[in-house]
Amino acid sequence: MAEPPIFGFNAAREDIVREVVDRVVEGSADPLFLLNDAAYNEIKRLEGSLKKKDQERHADWQRLARTLGRMTNDERVSRLRELVSDYAWDVAGNFDPRVYKASTKIIPGLVTGLLAPRTLATLVRNPRELISLDALSDKVKVEGAIDKLQRISKKGVLVFVPTHLSNMDSIVFGYALERAGLPPATYGAGKNLFTNLILSFFMHNLGAYRVDRRLRHALYKDVLKTYSCVLLERGYHSLFFPGGTRSRSGGIEPRLKLGLVGSALEAYARTVRAGRERRIYFVPSTINYLITLEAETLIRDFLSETGKSRYIIEDDESSRLSRVTTFMRKLLGMNGSVVIRFGEPIDPFGNAVDDDGNSLDRRGRTIDPASYIRDTDGRAVVDAHRDAQYTRELGEEICASYARNTVIMSTHLVAAACFARLRKASPRPDLFTVLRQRDNVVIPRDELAADVRHLKELLLELEKSGEVVCGEFVRAASGGDLIERALRAFGGYHSVPVLESRRDGIAILDPELLLYYQNRLIPYGLGWDPLSKGGGTSSPNAAAPAGGAR
Repeated sequence: MAEPPIFGFNAAREDIVREVVDRVVEGSADPLFLLNDAAYNEIKRLEGSLKKKDQERHADWQRLARTLGRMTNDERVSRLRELVSDYAWDVAGNFDPRVYKASTKIIPGLVTGLLAPRTLATLVRNPRELISLDALSDKVKVEGAIDKLQRISKKGVLVFVPTHLSNMDSIVFGYALERAGLPPATYGAGKNLFTNLILSFFMHNLGAYRVDRRLRHALYKDVLKTYSCVLLERGYHSLFFPGGTRSRSGGIEPRLKLGLVGSALEAYARTVRAGRERRIYFVPSTINYLITLEAETLIRDFLSETGKSRYIIEDDESSRLSRVTTFMRKLLGMNGSVVIRFGEPIDPFGNAVDDDGNSLDRRGRTIDPASYIRDTDGRAVVDAHRDAQYTRELGEEICASYARNTVIMSTHLVAAACFARLRKASPRPDLFTVLRQRDNVVIPRDELAADVRHLKELLLELEKSGEVVCGEFVRAASGGDLIERALRAFGGYHSVPVLESRRDGIAILDPELLLYYQNRLIPYGLGWDPLSKGGGTSSPNAAAPAGGAR
């Protein structure tokens, strides 16, 4: 079997960077604008920093800004090329087949030790099982359109576009690819994540390229998009998190950042224009956790007025080894505590794809995707305005797939039922009054079980029509069992207990975390949307609790 293209990445790395630099520089109609925009944004970003390197960079950008007006066009192009080259080399990833092959043996064993130390102890008797991917199979479920993806991965380029909840996602998704028998993919990772020596070693050697999210100017974005485009044209399978950053609310992304998604459409158009069409298939996927590592920090950032604009969080739970270890161990004994679900593939124009990789129209007829990017004379054309519209429509299809393939777990279900009770007990309906009802509401256990059961029945009806997926435990368990599982999942991990079992019922102790977990049900009308008009209203489908909460 032929090895995936990424196994030859290092040999092509210098040529890839050279092509990125040439394409960005030669495609620049106005070097003065790009340089001036970069200088302005970097001066603004670096001013006030006390770090020596930042101060030196700040002075360099100020000198560039002062001299730009006096430069000839050739001098500006030369300076542009220097900057683009610096950025491209900083971005460029690396792939070491030896590290990849070792990681498929080492990482599952290490993760198993964290997730299930009791299992690890029994496996030591048989060292061969210790390095088997099967050791994680009951903890991390991988499901969806796997057989179809295996087939079409041999006929074109797969672009995985999963939801994004945690800094654990890239590791978990990489494991899912290996377990599903799918090829490894290149992916962009925040540069801040490379500060962790162990994580950095694996990311740096397994195809990750560095994305510096502090850089907001157009030139850097052009480099990132062009780098992604060149990789896709060369046949490297890719992974994007099109939400752009982790979901702060805990909900499913309703809108996407489409820059890198658009690079795939451009890559396809370029291969058609060059007479070497390379089919590209998008794979919307969902990553679903029973509990989320950084939930406390993320929901507080979501609720904070100043935090709403914060793009990078450097001090969350994923930066502290003790919290990561506690989180991983918390999943001990909870089968299916992580579910990665691969959705049905679609082409760059949002069309469905059959088992042979052919694009299908709404009536199921085979169509030629290249027809979307040809002009009236039949020539393939890269058209930024046209492609932007295609990309927006593709983004809508990806979001719709997210909703259909999200897996609802007991923590989401129980949180939604409890939050509905909390709202009913609140003296005022606005979000922040509701969130202040900390340890003021105790729900009789039988009544909460009835609410949970009602929500479950609504979800099962939605599942029948293909609108959502219920986790295996949710599908089979009673209302009381779902509550017990949620209590075990929440208990002992979050710094403040989310719920507490008492003699008179279930007490609500952390409304913010309840909000975080119940937000997963918003697209189905079963959770309260805090951003809707009027501060959020329940859908008629939502659980309608009876009295009894106090």
